[in-house]
Amino acid sequence: MTANRGTKLTVVGAGSVGSSLAYAALIRGSANEVALYDIATAKVEAEVLDLAHGTPFTESSIGGGDDLAVAEGSDVIVITAGAKQQPGQTRMDLLATNVRILESLLPPLVERAPDATIVLVTNPVDVLTVVAQQITGLPSTRVFGSGTVLDTARLRWLLGRRLGVSTSSVHAHIVGEHGDTEFPLWSSATIGPVPLLEWEADEPITTEELDRIAVDVRDAAYKVIAGKGATNYAIGLSGARIVEGLLRDERAVLPVSTVLDGYRGISGVAMSVPSIVGAAGPVPVAGTPFSADEDAKLHASAEAISGALAKLGTS
Repeated sequence: MTANRGTKLTVVGAGSVGSSLAYAALIRGSANEVALYDIATAKVEAEVLDLAHGTPFTESSIGGGDDLAVAEGSDVIVITAGAKQQPGQTRMDLLATNVRILESLLPPLVERAPDATIVLVTNPVDVLTVVAQQITGLPSTRVFGSGTVLDTARLRWLLGRRLGVSTSSVHAHIVGEHGDTEFPLWSSATIGPVPLLEWEADEPITTEELDRIAVDVRDAAYKVIAGKGATNYAIGLSGARIVEGLLRDERAVLPVSTVLDGYRGISGVAMSVPSIVGAAGPVPVAGTPFSADEDAKLHASAEAISGALAKLGTS
């Protein structure tokens, strides 16, 4: 891909997720200039040096360090910094620590890059998106979360593999919380133009099998973390994809997490619904169809996030 000329992406956090996202952005040409920031001097300098050695094969440049000045001039800032999810931990277990990190990090970042759009990847991403908006005072088009973009990719991969079709021909979304209350919009899922349950296959897919696939998607991160300690490659690619939607003004429909305002009766809670992502930021697709059961699940997911916010005293 050709790099977006004159654009700058800063990735905050040089851990496994941040470094993978910076790498994905470099090789995909997500931005013309990529910067990596972390307070761990030796770590960030080593990651930047390793990435820089590969730039003869990319159209993007890489820089960075332990000084927030590296974020100056950014068009997009992606926040990956935070406590690492350990085996057996839920995303919500990370909440208090990561709120404190955002409180110290966001004000100087906004001061350095006042025009940047901020994308949260740090978990629990939905709760932290609300916190980030409150800290910065930015609108939901300027600070939002990566949401269920990765979960949706997992869903499409599983369905494509099961049905023997390209993942690009699978049109299905995971919505709600990026976490234990997330769920697929089966009622509107299609393979190409064909409703999912009407797709002809040697072994037609059943509703019971779809339920198992939904559980596999929901629990995928726990399985990866148990085996290798972190999820990093796929979320890195997902983050780069969101950045491209913004910087290329693609107006791509992606299930990112924004603070909702009257969406299906839900306000003040950040959660994922299909949204148009372009240069002006994400805008939820108001006409997204939900069955009665899916609408109930969306509200249940909102209640789970609202409960976490209440414990912080922010709801």
